Amino acid sequence: MGYEVLEILKKRRSVRKFKEEKLDKEVINKVLRAGLLSPSSKNKKPVEFIVVDDKETLLKLKECKSKGADALNTASCAIVVIADSQLSDVWIEDASIATILLQLAAEDLGLGSVWIQMRNRQSNLGCSEEQVRKVLNIPEKYGVLSIVAIGYKDESTKPYDESSLDFSKVHYDNYL
Repeated sequence: MGYEVLEILKKRRSVRKFKEEKLDKEVINKVLRAGLLSPSSKNKKPVEFIVVDDKETLLKLKECKSKGADALNTASCAIVVIADSQLSDVWIEDASIATILLQLAAEDLGLGSVWIQMRNRQSNLGCSEEQVRKVLNIPEKYGVLSIVAIGYKDESTKPYDESSLDFSKVHYDNYL
């Protein structure tokens, strides 16, 4: 077994400051391929993506959350991860898988990213999910899980070190 995925996992860290350089559509599409390939319960594929690269809209999205969305100030683009809650009762899990796969693909391409949680979060204007729905005209049946801010890294982060892995959190056959 190759260890390429483990190396990507070690390198992937949340990046909240990005260079002003715009992302090519082909680069964004490579990231989106990972999300579109993500597995889903019963292969229902309830997850959809909204790519936002308009600076004004990115700033409106930032206002949809009280704190933790500052990466949208400098991100080249953001991918809003939504899912049809009528199509799947486990849309949250499916959208979570898709979100992390977007981040791993971004890292593999040398990009930085950060997961900005929207579900169960608030802004000064109320429910973050509702605010994102208003900004992007998303139908009510879609749950809004997250926004992934993406761009070329303008900060360096130290990779994770496997020596810090806590194997006491691994249990075999039962908890004790």
